[in-house]
Amino acid sequence: MQTTFGRCYQVIDDSVSEMDAELTELRRFLHAHPEPSGEEVQTTRLVLGRLEEAGLEPHICHGGLGLIADLELGHPAADAPRIAVRADMDALRLVDEKDVPYASQNHGVTHACGHDAHTTITYAAAKTAIQLRAAMAECEPGVGVKMRFIFQPAEETCEGAKSLVEQGVLKGVDAILALHLDPERPVGDAGVRDGFLTANCDEIDFFVQGRGGHAARPHHSIDPIAAASQLVGALYQYIPRSVDSRDPAVFTVGKILGGYAANVIPESVELLGTLRTIGRDTRSRIIQRIREITHGVSESSGVKITVEFRNPLASVDNDKNINRLVTQAARDVLGDSHVKQIDKPSMGSEDFGVYLEHVPGAMYRLGCAAPNCPSHFLHSPKFDIDERVLQLGPRIFLRAALLISQELKADSEG
Repeated sequence: MQTTFGRCYQVIDDSVSEMDAELTELRRFLHAHPEPSGEEVQTTRLVLGRLEEAGLEPHICHGGLGLIADLELGHPAADAPRIAVRADMDALRLVDEKDVPYASQNHGVTHACGHDAHTTITYAAAKTAIQLRAAMAECEPGVGVKMRFIFQPAEETCEGAKSLVEQGVLKGVDAILALHLDPERPVGDAGVRDGFLTANCDEIDFFVQGRGGHAARPHHSIDPIAAASQLVGALYQYIPRSVDSRDPAVFTVGKILGGYAANVIPESVELLGTLRTIGRDTRSRIIQRIREITHGVSESSGVKITVEFRNPLASVDNDKNINRLVTQAARDVLGDSHVKQIDKPSMGSEDFGVYLEHVPGAMYRLGCAAPNCPSHFLHSPKFDIDERVLQLGPRIFLRAALLISQELKADSEG
């Protein structure tokens, strides 16, 4: 089996190299024609057409948003494990400020998080996998790999993975892989980590109901702005002191809505924020404290405050064994010195964690910063990539899939 995989690695490398111009063209087209979360209809159709031209039979998900494609290489047994590779496709509502020929033509929307590259890389892995069928055609019965390629909408709004899981995209899947581009790493480097890679995330909506009135007569009113101010201060002060200081936790109010005029005390104020935590116990404790602090402010100020926790998103919790094989694949492609351990989890969120609540898997970070050029962070209006990364992602994905399939099969056989 290992000898067969050695031949497969050469097929993978040759096939991806031959696609260099196509991958650059596809990524730039996607970059120039971005679609925001929940509106990726044309992106879905484009990927569908490319996959069909390559010889796959993809299936479009509900609402024309997202698609999956299955492929079997060699002669896998009926109960052989299926390995999924997931890409997110959505762009951000952000003005593209780059002066490049492939700048966004959809004003106010841009691929500033690398999802155009994620889509291109996963497409390349799928197309290359077709070439592997010929290389593995002579495998003995029972030797082969089952794969599924998932192209997901709406990662940025934390809705896409949940929707696809509800539609059954993980049915029959035994392990799942994903990557995220990293502009803080040079192209040719990768970052890997066992366990938590990203944070849990909860959106929180506070509705502060007071009683409006004239600004000159606050004693006739119950001021929701004063209460909201007190609430923000109390949450910022006491949440960090409610949990072990060694356990990362970030609470942020990002939006305040309330008021009509300078001389009017409004009826209500709404606060929108996020809570990001790593440990599950930390998350539970802080949610409890938020409710307690909110109740205290409500009692002391006289307003009524309701709290709603929305869109809870689990952290990306990389499976140790899957991550070990991803690391092995990355080292084979990039070299040992270019694959580095990530010391601490990110406090950002990523809905790939939804899949990992159902099947084991791993996400790795792949450097995309060009040498001797200014690097712009993710979600920057000037974010761009060194397109050589498009050659690296597919090679790592497919090597990892082969290794994982082999190990899971061996485990099932005892």
